[in-house]
Amino acid sequence: MATGVVKRAYKYRFYPTDGQAQQLARTFGCTRYVYNRALAERSHAWQQEQRRVSYGDTSKMLTGWKREPDTTWLAEPSKGPLQEALRQLQGAFDKFWRGQNRYPKFKKKGVSKDSATYFSNCFTYRGGVIRLAKQAEPLDIRWSRPLPDGAVPSQVTVSRNSRGQYHISILVETEIASLLSTEQTVGVDAGITSLFTLSTGEKIDNPRHEAKDRVRLAKAQRALAKKQKGSANRAKARLKVAKIYGRVADRRRDHLHKLSTRLVRENQVIAVETLSAANMLKNRSLSRAISDAAWSEFRSMLDYKADWYGRRVVAIDRFYPSSKTCSVCGVVVESLPLDVREWTCRCGAVHDRDVNAAINILAVGLAVSACGDGVSPLLV
Repeated sequence: MATGVVKRAYKYRFYPTDGQAQQLARTFGCTRYVYNRALAERSHAWQQEQRRVSYGDTSKMLTGWKREPDTTWLAEPSKGPLQEALRQLQGAFDKFWRGQNRYPKFKKKGVSKDSATYFSNCFTYRGGVIRLAKQAEPLDIRWSRPLPDGAVPSQVTVSRNSRGQYHISILVETEIASLLSTEQTVGVDAGITSLFTLSTGEKIDNPRHEAKDRVRLAKAQRALAKKQKGSANRAKARLKVAKIYGRVADRRRDHLHKLSTRLVRENQVIAVETLSAANMLKNRSLSRAISDAAWSEFRSMLDYKADWYGRRVVAIDRFYPSSKTCSVCGVVVESLPLDVREWTCRCGAVHDRDVNAAINILAVGLAVSACGDGVSPLLV
């Protein structure tokens, strides 16, 4: 069985002391300030001089900012998280220039998740104990699972979410054994009534996590709207809303992890359709259900798990008419409204709309896989 070395992050919850929480709060604030100021400098340079500012330029600016009388507090936290904030901004610009993302936005306090990344020269790891730079006490981490034997962390990222919970993500290099090869393949059709339909005929129920807490969420949001801005009661009400959102996200993520792991373990090739979630969210009647389904998150899980375990995920052209194509004779019907869940082809085959789509997705996916990467299926 082949093995490969991959970089893998292990996430744990930790409970900081009051002193650690205060120091982390200052670090989070400094990284947010550095990111926003560097973004403002880069935007100004382009608007006024049509000049691009590089990561190296902003790194030199950071040295100057630390010496300015009004921002000497930037020298208090470790330099690692501040430099990483500049790298993240550079990454955001790289994606913008490639047309993958929109123009970078400023980070707002209380809106964006607070985080800080420490590299190996900014923390110590000995005997299962982690100490961050400029902190005397080790972090009180709840080790829900052990790190791989002999693993040495190359970087750690500490974060605080909107619920006030602290987490640490530890990046290590570890060996992962590829799964035994199998002849089994599967096509996956995404939906809302059924979260996913497989080419085997199996339908994965949609848990509708957000819908289950919709009444509680609406009640908490109404209570939040009535509180005076800046008051302690508003902060408590905001925390209640954040906790509900957090529970929904946790349950959704857990369900998707279990499903994606199962599909990767059972199948050598997984064929999926390319979806444009951004465009689909413009449908106001379906946007909430589409957001709750989290198809993009599921696809991301499939991709990296397949890469780990020697499987392959094949994405077919999103314009391929998988639902309207008869999986028996290949005829494409002219129209198939969304409310039609079952239809009969002129060849006599009776199709469940979603199962038929999953079968076609698998067939086209296998063809693309056989022909090689970059091959788009032809429209029938």
